[in-house]
Amino acid sequence: MDYLWSPWRYQYVSKSGPAGGCIFCIKHSEQRDGENYIVHRGARNFVILNIYPYTSGHLMIAPYDHLATLEAASESVVSEMMLLARQAEGHLREAYNAHGFNVGMNIGESAGAGVPGHIHMHVLPRWSGDTNFMTTVAESRVLPESLDATYAKLKKAFQPD
Repeated sequence: MDYLWSPWRYQYVSKSGPAGGCIFCIKHSEQRDGENYIVHRGARNFVILNIYPYTSGHLMIAPYDHLATLEAASESVVSEMMLLARQAEGHLREAYNAHGFNVGMNIGESAGAGVPGHIHMHVLPRWSGDTNFMTTVAESRVLPESLDATYAKLKKAFQPD
């Protein structure tokens, strides 16, 4: 088995979180969606850009309620989360011509959750041949657009017709 090390992520995943509390709880309660890159608000969950994206268009879906596990979430929260993931897939496929997707959750600190106390689902567009060694060799990610451009594109995509 080969291992691909990602030391550039250590600083992010080793943080205990913001001094003022949970980043997801803070962001959705501030009602500053543009500044916080919240592209959509559902009834029970919101969709937010990852500010440390693996790829352009890297979204996260998080419940408004501060929940540490899927077990603690109501059926309506979990159902809407999956429906938003499905909607995100369609928007990302159209906006970025994505060939595939990574969709998943890291629940708990030992599972790699960057925010271990608040569940959230990642949706990342992927393309054939999108892996390269810039991340490994230069500890850098190459993203073709700014977060502001990604936000504008996806905010528009999530707006109802």
